[in-house]
Amino acid sequence: MSGFLASLDPRRVQWGAAWYAMHSRILRTKPVESMLEGTGTTSAHGTKLAQVLTTVDLISLGVGSCVGTGMYVVSGLVAKEMAGPGVIVSFIIAAVASILSGVCYAEFGVRVPKTTGSAYTYSYVTVGEFVAFFIGWNLILEYLIGTAAGASALSSMFDSLANHSISRWMVDTVGTLNGLGKGEESYPDLLALVIAVIVTIIVALGVKNSVGFNNVLNVLNLAVWVFIMIAGLFFINGKYWAEGQFLPHGWSGVLQGAATCFYAFIGFDIIATTGEEAKNPNTSIPYAITASLVICLTAYVSVSMILTLMVPYYAIDTESPLMEMFVAHGFYAAKFVVAIGSVAGLTVSLLGSLFPMPRVIYAMAGDGLLFRFLAHVSSYTETPVVACIVSGFLAALLSLLVSLRDLIEMMSIGTLLAYTLVSVCVLLLRYQPESDIDGFVKFLSEEHTKKKEGILADCEKETCSPVSEGEEFSSPATNTCGAKNLPSLGDNEMLIGKSDKSAYNVNHPNYGTVDMTTGIEADESENIYLIKLKKLIGPRYYTMRIRLGLPGKMDRPTAATGHTVTICVLLLFILMFIFCSFIIFGSEYISGQSWWAILLVVLMMLLISVLVFVILQQPENPKKLPYMAPCLPFVPAFAMLVNIYLMLKLSTITWIRFAVWCFVGKQCLLEPWAFPF
Repeated sequence: MSGFLASLDPRRVQWGAAWYAMHSRILRTKPVESMLEGTGTTSAHGTKLAQVLTTVDLISLGVGSCVGTGMYVVSGLVAKEMAGPGVIVSFIIAAVASILSGVCYAEFGVRVPKTTGSAYTYSYVTVGEFVAFFIGWNLILEYLIGTAAGASALSSMFDSLANHSISRWMVDTVGTLNGLGKGEESYPDLLALVIAVIVTIIVALGVKNSVGFNNVLNVLNLAVWVFIMIAGLFFINGKYWAEGQFLPHGWSGVLQGAATCFYAFIGFDIIATTGEEAKNPNTSIPYAITASLVICLTAYVSVSMILTLMVPYYAIDTESPLMEMFVAHGFYAAKFVVAIGSVAGLTVSLLGSLFPMPRVIYAMAGDGLLFRFLAHVSSYTETPVVACIVSGFLAALLSLLVSLRDLIEMMSIGTLLAYTLVSVCVLLLRYQPESDIDGFVKFLSEEHTKKKEGILADCEKETCSPVSEGEEFSSPATNTCGAKNLPSLGDNEMLIGKSDKSAYNVNHPNYGTVDMTTGIEADESENIYLIKLKKLIGPRYYTMRIRLGLPGKMDRPTAATGHTVTICVLLLFILMFIFCSFIIFGSEYISGQSWWAILLVVLMMLLISVLVFVILQQPENPKKLPYMAPCLPFVPAFAMLVNIYLMLKLSTITWIRFAVWCFVGKQCLLEPWAFPF
């Protein structure tokens, strides 16, 4: 005992070694090569995840995961309590923020396609373990709350269909609990608990079965959406938008509503967790992200227009707005048609929220950041069944105890934070030197080589012994095939010689920067925005680049330029946080035109612009991918600004709950004994 107490003496602790061990663990990254061995999607227990998802399946998952709750619940909640008919603008603002973050997710989906874990894995291979755990831990919170919110929304819809007899029975039989929803009384939702358990069983049965069930429900939901659009046109009234009723709470309410509406655009985040189970993630993930965002925005805007034109915003039923809006006009049959769509939409939304959560847990457990047994994959269902059961149990417990409104607000903060950090990761990665991201290029090169093998095999059957890419000319320059339309290698060809493609591989300094078919630099041949800018400015384009200090075509990032970008991004994040905080909490001084407030806002905007310009002056890595976020550094930087602003618009109680969750996660990460098995 005395020896143990002596070991705790601060004078005997090797602080330098302890700090180095903690620092190394926090900043260590996961090499892509370690995932190449598992590119066949082998889990830590040797069982593969099933690769059965097509692009249509991914789009269906993305759309279904958010359209259900977003269309049937969030639209009515935001319209009545926050933005009024301005909920349309709130959805558009939230969609813009989602699209900016979506292009960053799409690029990471191409860089690390065959992996699970979404933003968690993306940040692990770029930024480090601490940020990765922080993102992964909050992704678990995001999906956990999303699942509970879906179960609660479905329970509320059934209660509305039953004339609120279910809730009355719960209150009379079970009683109420205080403090679960910002202090008001709330009853334990046993029906939501049962719903969450049933959906957990469906997800655990296998990805093919759950996605097939998801697709059927999405088709049904689409049919009901068309019915709402057509039937609603007969009851719309323009007076509900007139006389200042469109923005009853002003732009502040619209922006506050946008932060909550952001919850309705998490579909592409879910798509990014299915990389190991997609047949062709390299192309499916970017396309599915784009398509799901466009479909969701169309659905939300159209439904919000019909809703706010049929019913005054203050008379909207927050629990079942789309069903009750037809009842208000005496069209009772439509209520049951919409109810069918509500069941389908909310069920598929619940399914889409629960689907990715066990996959993030599976990825973190496989890396040793959570209990190892959570990474177990069933050989029968080919799913992380233990993680599914744990996820469903926690979500069911949360849906039993917490009100729907608090669940939606807590959901938004986790999503916004994940999107912000993914934007930061893209901004950092694109300006790092070659040695830091060589693993990414090797990974993509191997995938590209495998695709070429089948094409080369077919070509060999149709030609007469063509020279392969890796061979040198070992015979006289002649037309080896003897084809009449093929020219022989003459003096010009001999003078120029065959391009040494064997040397032009992934390690070549210009790999990815030159188009092999045209000989033009890829940056010039592929960037349509740069071509248009050149045509607009004319010959002064290059003079302007030199005067602004912008990098040249052949400039490559170094360790020094990469470090400069890292420092600038860190300062940019801090400055944006301060700027958004002052805009929100100091709005009275700004609207009152206080000279010091205006000066401070202008000064911070100038500093933000300077930091973005310094990043712009640094050379980008020349590697080209099938999809890359456009207009760097402006798109990721603006995505950071929008996401930070929307986070700060959320309520104080949401931030307190979020801080508690992060504190629990920090303790789990820093304690070496936390997850030993």
